[in-house]
Amino acid sequence: LVNAQQARRVLDRIVGYTVSPVASSRLNESLSAGRVQSVALKMVVDREREIQAFKPQEYWNLKAELKGENKNSFKALLSEKNGKKYKPSNSEEAEKVENELKNSQFKVKTVKKTVVKSHAPAPFITSTMQQDGSIKLGVTAPQIMAIAQRLYEGVETPQGNVALITYMRTDSLRISEEALAAAGEVIRSRYGEKYYPGQPRRYKPKANAQDGHEAIRPSNVTLYPELVEQDLTRDQYRLYKLIWNRFIASQMENAVYDVTAIEATCENQVFRATHQSVAFAGFTAIYEEGKDDEQEAIGSP
Repeated sequence: LVNAQQARRVLDRIVGYTVSPVASSRLNESLSAGRVQSVALKMVVDREREIQAFKPQEYWNLKAELKGENKNSFKALLSEKNGKKYKPSNSEEAEKVENELKNSQFKVKTVKKTVVKSHAPAPFITSTMQQDGSIKLGVTAPQIMAIAQRLYEGVETPQGNVALITYMRTDSLRISEEALAAAGEVIRSRYGEKYYPGQPRRYKPKANAQDGHEAIRPSNVTLYPELVEQDLTRDQYRLYKLIWNRFIASQMENAVYDVTAIEATCENQVFRATHQSVAFAGFTAIYEEGKDDEQEAIGSP
């Protein structure tokens, strides 16, 4: 530990003594630069330069509406030409392809049917809660944290002050055994036995996770969002429901989809179509309940 401290001290001087004067003179104010901030800033600058250097290229998606003998139709996307991936690069090229194929017959080359499973998401940690909350609730990350702080500290209910969620600053995916068992009971009683995988799901922690606190979850999973809605502000309710849904979903069975992939050929070009239907809702059943709230959030200030 002593050697590590000395190494950090030397590196700070090597970097700081070199970069700090330059930064101060360029920006006309007294600044200091360290071994970590300087490298992090370089990474941001390099990425920004990549973005600025990007040259967008025009391309067109060309779809064909195809009908079989049973008169059912489906749309397929142009994917290949002469055995290579292909998209028209401008409107003239797209129109040329359209005219070539307009009166031609398409032939189904392959039909593949598969079953795909979608795994339940892990419970929230701080970063994923901020990301999901910003997207679905339309508020900033600091606002998300302020609302979560209030839910953690507790809100007034007829039963007194109740803390609704666990600590919201965490990078751990660990869940207590008691909470896992309670989640299983809620899933079986609310959704049915087939929606529970039969045993708790435990998620592998990320490398270097602090693991000082559990993942973000409801303090009491039997406090369904609708039971506490009247005691919360609109934003508190929406975030609590997001956290409750995510935690319960993390312990539910996988969703299962029937996927059909079709390749249709015409001349030297290949069109592809994919259709997906739900065979078993699994953890997605919980989000069907929350669609109205998410739709309400879209466009909100």
